[in-house]
Amino acid sequence: MRTRAAVLYGMKQPRPYRETRPLHLEEVELEEPGWGEVLVEVQAAGLCHSDLSVIDGTRPRVMPMVLGHEAAGVVRRTGPGVTEFREGDRVVFSFVPACGRCRFCAVGRPALCERGNAANAAGCLLDGSCHFRRGDQRLHHHLGVSAFSRYTVAAQESLVKLEADVPPEVAALFGCAVLTGVGAVFNTARVQPGSSAAVFGLGGVGLSAVLGARAAGAHPVVAVDVVPEKLELARSLGAAFTVRADQEDAVQAVRDLTGGGADYVFECAGSERVLEQAYRATGRGGTTVTVGLPDPQRSVSLPAVTLVTEERTLKGSYMGSSVPRRDIPRYVAMYQAGLLPVDRLLSRVLDLEEINEAFDALAEGRVVRQVVRF
Repeated sequence: MRTRAAVLYGMKQPRPYRETRPLHLEEVELEEPGWGEVLVEVQAAGLCHSDLSVIDGTRPRVMPMVLGHEAAGVVRRTGPGVTEFREGDRVVFSFVPACGRCRFCAVGRPALCERGNAANAAGCLLDGSCHFRRGDQRLHHHLGVSAFSRYTVAAQESLVKLEADVPPEVAALFGCAVLTGVGAVFNTARVQPGSSAAVFGLGGVGLSAVLGARAAGAHPVVAVDVVPEKLELARSLGAAFTVRADQEDAVQAVRDLTGGGADYVFECAGSERVLEQAYRATGRGGTTVTVGLPDPQRSVSLPAVTLVTEERTLKGSYMGSSVPRRDIPRYVAMYQAGLLPVDRLLSRVLDLEEINEAFDALAEGRVVRQVVRF
């Protein structure tokens, strides 16, 4: 079949993207689903910094590639061997297809799935296949999803059934922003009620972490960013205090507001410099969780002795240390109960034709979450 998709042929195109247009909107061929695979009609796909990091070359991927990894849609066909899904099922995508058999899947850590992450690095599905073509040219999959296409084929391990009646543009956010940010709070940090928390970086993931910290009963929750509108949104979502990092010493401000440093600090900016700030803003006995994806060539410098003398913990969190088939339904239920007002993270809904301009807005920090609605 044919589908309209946004294809990236090469990384590191200069901005503004509205002029250089790194994403090409094209009619491409999509092969039928194979064993254990599902054809999904994508209804909504979010624009995430992980997509932007491929475009600007910060997170190198094999080219060419159909981008997009945060999405919701409807099952249209199933391949042989698919037992969990049928035509008409509403689904949310998970950007790490967990094989269920490797050592990490076996101990309940599917975000670290060996086969899933190897397939993602190779730009293919779990079985090594690629289903997108343009003529004789193979187009790679992005994180097993490739959501910037009206139709896509994914391994059944990349899908979570959505039972609740949630608008597609909201449901899409549970596949990355919410899964990652809220998961970092509940799964990685395991924030305790009554503890203090701070979040550095208020994109979709960071604001989801604010929502998660609030839902976990943390107080105070301190939100840190440089964009006034994002700080205002964070306060309306439950942050007790906000700190504008370009106008004051963010580390000292957090330490003052939390009585010597927060119990839990989340770095969601994807910057080694911000990670160092987040660590310094963490109190004695506290936990620093790094969620953002910095340039792989960057490193951090931390006072090593504090890990011992202050019993500090530094943890990484990939995909919110989540088990998607457990956590996505749980977070959707929390959204329905009013505990996670995820819909307020939506900055705007757009058409696929506006995608290059939308990545300009994301790169400039002017938006939280934009969603392509098919």
